[in-house]
Amino acid sequence: MSKKFLNLVVANLSASVLMAQSFAPAAGQPGSTAIPKDSPLFTSWATHCEVERGWVNIEDQSLGLATHGLGADAVGPSTGVSTNSVSLGDGGTATLTFFEGIKNGDGPDFAVFENGVTDGFLELGFVEVSSDGERFVRFPAISEIQTETQVGPFGVVDCRYIHNFAGKYRAGFGTPFDLEDLIDSTGIDLENITHVRIVDVVGSIDPQYATYDSQGTIVNNLHPTPFESSGFDLEAVGVINPGSLSISAVKNNMLTIHPNPANSSIQIAGQTSGTISIYTLLGDKILEKTSNSVTTVIDLSNFVEGIYLVSSSEGYSSKLVIKK
Repeated sequence: MSKKFLNLVVANLSASVLMAQSFAPAAGQPGSTAIPKDSPLFTSWATHCEVERGWVNIEDQSLGLATHGLGADAVGPSTGVSTNSVSLGDGGTATLTFFEGIKNGDGPDFAVFENGVTDGFLELGFVEVSSDGERFVRFPAISEIQTETQVGPFGVVDCRYIHNFAGKYRAGFGTPFDLEDLIDSTGIDLENITHVRIVDVVGSIDPQYATYDSQGTIVNNLHPTPFESSGFDLEAVGVINPGSLSISAVKNNMLTIHPNPANSSIQIAGQTSGTISIYTLLGDKILEKTSNSVTTVIDLSNFVEGIYLVSSSEGYSSKLVIKK
């Protein structure tokens, strides 16, 4: 083999390796884009989450839907605790709203937290945003994971092969999203994002069930995961560049809390009539207040530090974090 030909082979192999590992590495490694949960970049967190469950195993629907967690588990700050999350199941969705919304500012605008316990045990989700709660635009996700052999339920995914998927990083580290990636999208106001939606990636490479990235490539991910915690496990969504939504922009009387975390008092937006109740995580009701206004202010001076559930008689609920 000539030296010239050998150099050409080495160059081609090097190019293939670089192409196959095009994206940022795991949390803590040089060049990683992972954002720690306690980063000062975060100004606020999701205040409401609605979940539509997917199947425990889309290929065996007799197993039913995923059941782990509640929408309220994805509200408020990330704790980094793997069990503090809501599981979407195969193809399930979670739609989150925010007190002030999100805008397209400098750098990443928000980050999504999953509960992966290692850098390789990654369950992925597509991310979509909306400025009216009706039209959603998906971030252009890219997967360079091989599609010949199925990644099993306890397989390993190298995050250097994926981009713009929620779940790229382990628990405690958010995957950032920059609205600038959607600058050419129509029918959406990037200065007033009201909703973020996470859509579970069905990791099967069987074309009958597979999901595809923005380039039409099958996304090979952990599959099947036939457990109550099947699919993407959403832990939190943190806002980096908040918008300036008015209370009147909150659609459908959604219950939102500001500030959250809170210390001395909170303002609840979107309640038009009925009662507001606050419960401990053990289910004990510790406050009930009648409201006939679009906003309700609650004094927290007699509350101890902790996590609470706030619900309205209109059927909405959110998690409240109190820090003294």
